[in-house]
Parts: sequence; C-alpha cells; structure tokens
Amino acid sequence: MKAPLDRRSFLRRSTAGASALALAWQFEERQLLAQQTAPAAPEVPALTPSPRSFPAGKIGKLNVSRLIGGGNLISGFAHSRDLIYVSPLLRQYFTDAKVHETFALGEAQGMNTVLLRLDDHTLRILKSYWRERGRQLQWIAQVKLPEKDRFAEIQRAVDEGASAVFVHGGVGDGLVEAGDFDLLGRAITAIRRHGVPAGVAGHALAVPMACEREGLDPDFYMKTFNSKQYWSAGPMPRFDSVWEETPQETMQFMAEVEKPWIAYKVLGAGAIHPEQGFRYAYENGADFICAGMFDFQVEEDAEIARRALDRARNRTRPWCG
Repeated sequence: MKAPLDRRSFLRRSTAGASALALAWQFEERQLLAQQTAPAAPEVPALTPSPRSFPAGKIGKLNVSRLIGGGNLISGFAHSRDLIYVSPLLRQYFTDAKVHETFALGEAQGMNTVLLRLDDHTLRILKSYWRERGRQLQWIAQVKLPEKDRFAEIQRAVDEGASAVFVHGGVGDGLVEAGDFDLLGRAITAIRRHGVPAGVAGHALAVPMACEREGLDPDFYMKTFNSKQYWSAGPMPRFDSVWEETPQETMQFMAEVEKPWIAYKVLGAGAIHPEQGFRYAYENGADFICAGMFDFQVEEDAEIARRALDRARNRTRPWCG
C-alpha cells in the first residue's frame, strides 16, 4: 500500500512537474522561433525613365497598363464583411509615406495608372507624390453627381489633373434603377467636354446594358467581375464582398461590347487568390483589371497578372483598347 501523500511531498512533486513543463515549453518555443525567418523590409525602388514594362492598352488616347492600382485600401474603405476593425486598421497602415511607396513599387513594375476616388485625402497624397516623383502616374478619377451641383466633381477632378473620369458604380446603379438615363448621358458629355475619356461604372449588369441600349456611348466601362466561387459569395445584400451576382451573364453580354472594360472586385474583397481572379477576368473578356494592393503584394501581383495575360492571348472576346 502506498504511503499517503503529505503536503511537503505534494509540493515537491508539483514543483518538479512545473519545472519540466516550463522546460518543455521553452524548448518548443525555441524550435518554433528557429523555423521563422523575418522577411526583409522591401526597399522603395528608385524610378527610372524606363521602369519594367507591363502590357498596356488604350482608353481613348491614354496608354494604360492592363493592371491598374485600386484606391479603396489606400482610402481606408474595406469590404470586410463583419470585421469592423479593418477599415480603421487600413487608415493607420496607409500613411502618406506608405501610399507613396506603394505607388512607386507599382510604377517600377510598369503599372502607369491608379484609380482613386475624388476627395481631399486622396488629392493631398497624389499631389505630393507627383511633386516628389514627377507627374508620370496617371489618375483615373471616380466621381459622384451630387444634387447640389451635378457636375462639380467632374470639373474638380479635371482641374486637379485626372487623366480620365468615370461615374461611381453606386451612382450608376442608382440612376439606371431609377431610369434616369438623361443625367447619366449628360455626365458622360460633361466629362468628355473636358477632353478626357468618360466612363461609367456599375455593380449591376443593368448599367452597361442600359448604356448600350440607350446609346449613351461612354469611352469605357467599369463592371465588377469575378467567378463568385467563394464561401461568402452572396446573394447580396447579405455580404458586402460579392458585387457580381451574374458572372456568366456579364461574360456573355460584354463579349458583344466593343469598348474597353475595366473589371473590378475581381478578387471578391480578398476572398479569391490573384492567380485565379486575374486569370478568370482576363480570359473571360476584361481588358483591364483594377485591384487594390498592399505594398508587399505589388511585385507578386504584377507577375501573376503578366502570366494571366500571357495565357489569355487566345481568349474569345477581342481586346478592346
């Protein structure tokens, strides 16, 4: 029969066990740390007059890289589903210096265009970048049509240096749903009057369909496009990451449209890997892709886009632009 365990024996055994456990944890921690290698911080490339080339096409008279930098991340607007901290986190991460770095990395890869909203925050960063680097990076401006002065944002965008202007996707959706094709047509005319390409964006396929049907004749379209093959893919409005309810219908309709098409939301707000999302968009008809990127993603995404473009050379829809 075992002797009863007194308090002193219990403490001795407990202490020994705790010490052994602590040593085991320390060993495991050392093993894990040994397997980790800290990634080197990327350097901001010094741009030269001839950065690395990237396939390009035409929108109006503009020569535009077929991968365009997006602006939602930079502006701190994230389609982050129910993660309420993501947008504030983005605003903390994308300091002016970090945005400059991201732009510079894109230019070094031959991406010569960014697509950004029109607001004071964006303009401050973009103008300071132009002052530091020279005004080579092209800006496609997203505008709304405020009731107080419908075309004021168009005027401001052009005055501030926009190379092309398009009507915001949410605005395009709303006008088409309301049947206000007249205002949409007048906006296109107002943009073109300034001598820059005029575009219309829409999340709904009804937007380019209405523009074609009504003869509104924009210079380019922006239409959301992805395979919708991921867990949170709708239907809207349950999740805010889809913005493409009808990929097959979009593909079929745009195959008959002879205007440049910039596809956006191609990665479903980060739910689709660029290897799949870029290839799907280019092979199924998009002429350009707009994608938001962190600085550490730019080089890899540019390489993925180059490969996707190479695979899409024999696609069914002719390249427009």
